[in-house]
Amino acid sequence: MSQPIIKYTLTKQGRQPEWLSSDSRAFKGQHSTPANKAGKLPRFGSPQDTIFLGIGAGDPDSDGTPDGYVGTIASKADLQTYITDVGTAADYHVVTPTVTGVQTSVTTGLSTAWNADPYAGGLTTTTSSKHTATGVGTVMVLTGSQVIKVVTEVNNGSGITTSTVDTPVVVDAASTKSNVSTSVGVVTTTSGDAEVGVTTTVTTTTTESYSYTDVTTSTSTSKSETTTDGVTTRTDTVTTTETTNYRTSYDYAAEATRLWDIHQAINS
Repeated sequence: MSQPIIKYTLTKQGRQPEWLSSDSRAFKGQHSTPANKAGKLPRFGSPQDTIFLGIGAGDPDSDGTPDGYVGTIASKADLQTYITDVGTAADYHVVTPTVTGVQTSVTTGLSTAWNADPYAGGLTTTTSSKHTATGVGTVMVLTGSQVIKVVTEVNNGSGITTSTVDTPVVVDAASTKSNVSTSVGVVTTTSGDAEVGVTTTVTTTTTESYSYTDVTTSTSTSKSETTTDGVTTRTDTVTTTETTNYRTSYDYAAEATRLWDIHQAINS
């Protein structure tokens, strides 16, 4: 009895089907993709609205298939085509973190200088030039949106009071903002009555949308002390590391080979 690669959905209860292979080498839940076509009446309802790849416990019965069965994949070429279609729609890619910059700052001095309060000098700091490198692929670019300014004007009839709150976008020091666009929204509220007086509040909110390179920095500190003739010298080394995420293409052929080899091993 063969155990084919099967396209399937969860059961109506949201569980993995019992008719999937129980072989310890088998896979399930691979390469999920929406079961329904956008803009069309849904063929599958929740929780059966996602199709997965797995290995079945046997061939489907020509007289009828179990709940959740969608189809089989009969060849390695068909498997690669299917994964490529799913991956293209889902934007499969590989992200590799790469150390792209390292810099050290070394501070040295007698322990008495470190412990002095207030500090009276005696410490020497040397900072190395930044060592840089590049990764393979293209730098990942992220996007975000944030309210950067809120201006509130309150007019109570006798004068206008204005208050401003600024919250500028802050990205990692090693990153760079780009493609910045700004939108402004105004909300006006009025309270009171003609006899008591009317208070009008105008709130202007500025939102900034931006993209930035996927770069982060981190620091680590190491401390060492040496004592010579009763005199203790302390050295602190601060290492700043810059890490950049690079994007490369997904290897559909390698993934198809991996899954097909599992299928072949189970059926050999």
